[in-house]
Amino acid sequence: MGGMVAQIVAARHAERTLSLTSIMSSSGRRGLPGPTRAARNALLSGPADPYDREQAITHMMSVLRLIGSPAYPTPERVLRARVERAMARNVCTDGVARQMVAIAASGDRTALLKTIRCPTLVIHGAADPLVPLACGEDTARAIRGAELHVIEGMGHDLPAQLNERLLALIDGHVRGKMTAHGKSQIA
Repeated sequence: MGGMVAQIVAARHAERTLSLTSIMSSSGRRGLPGPTRAARNALLSGPADPYDREQAITHMMSVLRLIGSPAYPTPERVLRARVERAMARNVCTDGVARQMVAIAASGDRTALLKTIRCPTLVIHGAADPLVPLACGEDTARAIRGAELHVIEGMGHDLPAQLNERLLALIDGHVRGKMTAHGKSQIA
């Protein structure tokens, strides 16, 4: 949902936006593919007892494995620690449903995206089961001069194995290392 929020800020507050990086997001245009059935079902389901800590951890780990990057899997102990930290901060059993309602309510932002004039980088995983690649491609097409970087094997997560690559892309983008044709100078 962060990509959508960033898109809206860049469009509505151009004077405060130097650049935009949209990762794993969408324009919200009708007709774009949605999540795979497995990803949708995983998000809409839950543990038998959402107040049972171990069941909640196991369920969230299975959801994150399903939407994660198949070419860059997160080690089980790292995944578990991440879920446990998230649960220690807060547990809101209605959170996913509220996010889905907010996403649906944001609607088609294509016209809004066409107003964005800041340098824009769109990063999307080719293996994203939650927000399919077509959504990232559509976002890049809607924003004049946007640069699209597709990462093979990346799902709907930010795997540690891609940290250096992602940081290099974003660093080059925000430092303005762009050519006249909107292509990054980073190899």
